[in-house]
Amino acid sequence: MEPAAPGTIVTLKDVAAASGVSISTASRALDERTTSRSASAARVRKIAEDLGYRRNSFASNLRRGETRTLGVLVPRLSDTVMALMFEELERAASDRGYFAMVATSGDDPDDERRAAETLLDRNVDGLILATARIDDELPRHLRERGMAHALVLRTDGISPSALGDDEVGGYLAVRHLIDLGHRDIGIVTGPSFTSTGRGRLAGARRALEGAGIEAREDWLIAAGYGIESGFSAAEKLLSSDPGPRPSAVFAANDNLALGVIAAAHRRGITVGEDLALVGYNDIPLASRLSTPLSSVRVPLDQIAANAIDLIVNPGKEPRIRTSIPTLIPRQSSGGPQAQQRH
Repeated sequence: MEPAAPGTIVTLKDVAAASGVSISTASRALDERTTSRSASAARVRKIAEDLGYRRNSFASNLRRGETRTLGVLVPRLSDTVMALMFEELERAASDRGYFAMVATSGDDPDDERRAAETLLDRNVDGLILATARIDDELPRHLRERGMAHALVLRTDGISPSALGDDEVGGYLAVRHLIDLGHRDIGIVTGPSFTSTGRGRLAGARRALEGAGIEAREDWLIAAGYGIESGFSAAEKLLSSDPGPRPSAVFAANDNLALGVIAAAHRRGITVGEDLALVGYNDIPLASRLSTPLSSVRVPLDQIAANAIDLIVNPGKEPRIRTSIPTLIPRQSSGGPQAQQRH
């Protein structure tokens, strides 16, 4: 059978006429969800292929009240972790027959609400929120509207959530430094308005307390999650005036750790020798630095699969799913402290 002329849109009616069947029969034969194995259905599919027919899945899904599309809301895609998280969500959504579209919001609640409404206006079947604020009202509004949604890499303790166990991760990072012989440990945490920042700090405190080390409050610095925030925090921690400086630092994400490295270099402090350092998230750059960065690896693929499942199967338990992170030790944390400079 000759394909349609270029520029011609082949309709379902054309396929039905060429196949000698009704439109409803042709539609059933071409439905990917219930593809028939009968000879007649195979013949319809072959004719549709020869004609160059493309099924309008969006229109047919709309008729069923769904679009097989999910909206993903992130603060920014310039953040490596957010970009990697979206890639994993996109892959996990595709595996379940969904298409993921992304919108960004910064850390501004008003921008987040507008971005969410834009996605909802496109009739997405669910929203995945990677935005970070604990005081965020959007999850509550979505619950009140009965809108399928899931939080990813964070939780408010109520809405369906898929995340790494941040407290375990913070514990692993600081326990690693303690096991290497460090007792003077500084901690650069994420913002206090995030569940990640609070969880990683709680884990770090637990490790210190378990080792009988009293945390120095002036060495616990809350910061943003960017490189500049890490630099500013490290400038305070690594100043030797007044008093001693930490021999080790746990940075609550790898961007913060990069800032610590820059500040240390500026002061002539060698990371991995004079200063032990552990980051968080294990972004691809971590292992490629001149002094490879010890970091806590979060299973983003597992978190993404959990988030999609929470959307596709909204009644399935547990509603809050945590994945266990893993410490990846590298050169930046060094060995037992032997070359401290205070």
